[in-house]
Amino acid sequence: MPLPDFQICDRDLTAAQLTEYLQAEAIAVDTETMGLLPQRDRLCLVQISDAEHHVTVVRIERGQNDAPYLKQLLETSTIQKIFHFARFDVATLRYHLNIDVQPIFCTKIASKLARTYSPKHGLKDLVQELTGVELDKSAQSSDWGNAANLSDEQLRYAANDVKYLHTARERLKSMLQREERWELAQACFQCLPTIVQLDLLQYQGIFEH
Repeated sequence: MPLPDFQICDRDLTAAQLTEYLQAEAIAVDTETMGLLPQRDRLCLVQISDAEHHVTVVRIERGQNDAPYLKQLLETSTIQKIFHFARFDVATLRYHLNIDVQPIFCTKIASKLARTYSPKHGLKDLVQELTGVELDKSAQSSDWGNAANLSDEQLRYAANDVKYLHTARERLKSMLQREERWELAQACFQCLPTIVQLDLLQYQGIFEH
């Protein structure tokens, strides 16, 4: 395997991986799907990383509707879950695996609140500014449904999408606290489960006049 501290599992974490990740203060999480509509497009991968960059990629089978160890980890209230654009990933995990993720830190929301000097809040731009690492996003639009035969390029992409979220979170948190926007960010994160529920029920524009 081309990546250190990298494991692939089928259907769920192992008991040993769950035990290891439960020791973390925070974990980074991402998903890969066949598209952007949870009701139409299936969940293919769930990626997890701790602060030491121990990355696990869980392959989700077609028709699978639960992953008990993932559910236990992602619903543990003492571990913060770091996402980039949590709104989509949390909705996908709820719809396909019945996981109600909590608590949440979204680096995209944090970026929009803290980095008001920039219009660029995608993961690639954010990671490049905050860590100096240039992510290769060439595998972003891939056939993730062919999970048994993922290329090294796809696996590296999947791993990198979680590896740098811990550093991004710490730097964004410092910026938010410095600019006195940390409490506002926390309130936004706490609203996400309700927004996700509205998304899955296909409500639109309910806050508009």
